[in-house]
Amino acid sequence: MIKITSISFCVILISVFGLKPNNILAQSFDAKLSEKVDKPRLARIMFYNCENLFDYIDDSLTIDEEFLPEGTRYWNKYKYYNKLNKIAKVITAVGGWSPPEIVGLCEVENKKVIYDLTHNSPLYLHEYSFLHKESPDRRGIDVALLYQAKSFTPIETQFLNVTFKHAPLKTTRDILYAKGLLHKTDTLHVFVNHWPSRWGGQMESEESRFSAATVLRTTVDSIYAVNSNANIIIMGDFNDEPTNKSVQEILDAKLDTLEKSNLYNLGVVAGVKKDEGTYKYQGVWGMLDQFIISETLLKESNSIYTTTNTFTIYNADFLLEKDENYLGTKPNRAFIGFRHNGGFSDHLPVFFDLYKKEN
Repeated sequence: MIKITSISFCVILISVFGLKPNNILAQSFDAKLSEKVDKPRLARIMFYNCENLFDYIDDSLTIDEEFLPEGTRYWNKYKYYNKLNKIAKVITAVGGWSPPEIVGLCEVENKKVIYDLTHNSPLYLHEYSFLHKESPDRRGIDVALLYQAKSFTPIETQFLNVTFKHAPLKTTRDILYAKGLLHKTDTLHVFVNHWPSRWGGQMESEESRFSAATVLRTTVDSIYAVNSNANIIIMGDFNDEPTNKSVQEILDAKLDTLEKSNLYNLGVVAGVKKDEGTYKYQGVWGMLDQFIISETLLKESNSIYTTTNTFTIYNADFLLEKDENYLGTKPNRAFIGFRHNGGFSDHLPVFFDLYKKEN
């Protein structure tokens, strides 16, 4: 096992990521964001849509031809490993001086890209384990869960298949469910989602997201039937806003703690501003990437808990670029159309922290 001191870790970050010693986490780091990143915690939970983390090898069973050296995106080994290093940089930066204990990812092609991310990029220093299964998605993109084995111990894993009554032949990503022990003590139920896209229009495609919400809600209800005080964390790119029917009504994730429910949308409860979000479309920020948590986790009397002020959209400067068509900034994405932009992702990561109840 590799032993890394704080000093040597700084040197690695500087040499690999080009980060300065007096500002390790970003080129020009907002003081408020820096304070949140550096804050002590029991565990940090992160979610990130990686924007097409594909390898450059053809998979005959999926539609991945555009991500080949001869494909329309001219994807190759160099671009692939550059992308891996960028995703590793983001996860490392979100962790601050220690890596996030649990990381949900979406838009990852297969087990190979997760293995390469955790073993063949600078992220190998953090010794992540991971959960992943090939899903029936036509393009081959999946969800995955990275975790620090010293902090989280999975004891049950399921991959929930989403089917569609209105389109029986349609396929999509599975929903990853992991039940595990946090620091060998507290049971966590973790879900990683990437619901069907809005391709063809938000209203035209919403029935597909209703199906995903129904599958998720059914599983959540089965957990609550066993333990009404279960610690549940639902994360993902829902391709819907917190106020859309799929999230607010079918999943029943409430927007205010004054509303009685057993699930709350953490970002909305935390009071994210209208000009903030994780994804920008035609100049408007949206909150497609969300954390939905059980009511129990909002109670400081619980053995583990969170507070609304820990929810954070990680909008460090290095993840943003000037929005030439609209005002302000936008995510520094990997592709603009089919043109390689060389950035990170078209989504911003989100995270929140868990704490241990004081005796």
